[in-house]
Amino acid sequence: MFSQLNQNVRQYILVTFNYWNFTVTDGALRMLVILYFYDLGYSTLEIALLFLFYEFFGVVTNLVGGWIGARLGLNRTMNVGLAMQIVALLMLALPAPWLTIPWVMAAQALSGIAKDLNKMSAKSAIKTLVPADAQGALYKWIAILTGSKNTLKGAGFFLGGALLSLIGFQYSVAAMAIVLMFVFIGSLIGLKADLGKAKTKPKFSEIFSKSSSVNILSAARMFLFGARDVWFVVALPIYLGSVFDWDHSAVGGFLALWVIAYGLVQIITPKITKLTSGESPDGSAALLWALALAMVTGLIAYAIQNAWHPEVVIIAGLMVFGAVFAVNSSLHSYLIVSYAKDDGVSLDVGFYYMANAMGRLIGTMLSGWVFQVWGFSACLWVSFAFLIATTLISIGLPKHKRPVTAQ
Repeated sequence: MFSQLNQNVRQYILVTFNYWNFTVTDGALRMLVILYFYDLGYSTLEIALLFLFYEFFGVVTNLVGGWIGARLGLNRTMNVGLAMQIVALLMLALPAPWLTIPWVMAAQALSGIAKDLNKMSAKSAIKTLVPADAQGALYKWIAILTGSKNTLKGAGFFLGGALLSLIGFQYSVAAMAIVLMFVFIGSLIGLKADLGKAKTKPKFSEIFSKSSSVNILSAARMFLFGARDVWFVVALPIYLGSVFDWDHSAVGGFLALWVIAYGLVQIITPKITKLTSGESPDGSAALLWALALAMVTGLIAYAIQNAWHPEVVIIAGLMVFGAVFAVNSSLHSYLIVSYAKDDGVSLDVGFYYMANAMGRLIGTMLSGWVFQVWGFSACLWVSFAFLIATTLISIGLPKHKRPVTAQ
């Protein structure tokens, strides 16, 4: 059955399968590290620092990885990402006394490089597999890939919390490394050698985008993901456990359900945005949804600051935030692939995800520091300020629209 499918469809399925499996391990590992090291007595700032190299090398990887992918092929960058994640997991499978801060930061650095090589490769590959005049198909394929990835990342959060409770940290990461090894072998066999390779070898100087549309969208993306991670990455799991006295499974399960729902909304984003227009989305849609997200975040921050039913506000507010954020993220993911040039698409996509990683880096560091010094409501107000910046930057996005090609 699989061999009878169109070659582009087969490659899309393989790319998506690789991305899915990687994403589960990435989500599980994040939850494992946060909860395990909090149990060991680490402060929220120290836990945030464990992710410093993870996020920092994500910035570097996206910037350089797009250039490498354009020169060598996206199959190679994806496979290298899978291999590096296996190594990172095995590094963390060592006995607890060996898991010093420098060692964990080094493992997280490898995982950060691996994650962004894998993501950049997957998103760029779709551009090469969809005809240039089929913007509707491109929008749907990107939404499915992005949404399904985040749904599985949520499953990874739940898996991480459950595994920590059931078999402990070391056995959990070792088991994930074994599963990913089989995925890696299949990827080596199945992915095309020339996937995404540019017709002309791009120069290293071309890693910085010369497109104003890509640059503006990248800046908006940086603040968008900084706004999410400044309260979601470190502050929220610790807040749920320390203030509401939730156990590991409850924290992991709740965040898992949130990310799963977030991913499902991303999958249906093309239908949501089509309610206001029969055309493919443009800068106006990105501006509108960024403003809506800023308003939602401001209301949550105000309620938490005034201690107005905080547990209810966090649960309900996070769901609304997640739904609106999902639309923003899916819109951005479509726009960058649409804006990217056809030859060497990974250059523009890599630059854009470099900005994405920079936003995550800033948000993660602020999440630990602001929460430790000023508390959870301060994290939400920083998020609100970042979203105002996203909204203002989005004013500069192109407003011209192209009709969706009939499917």
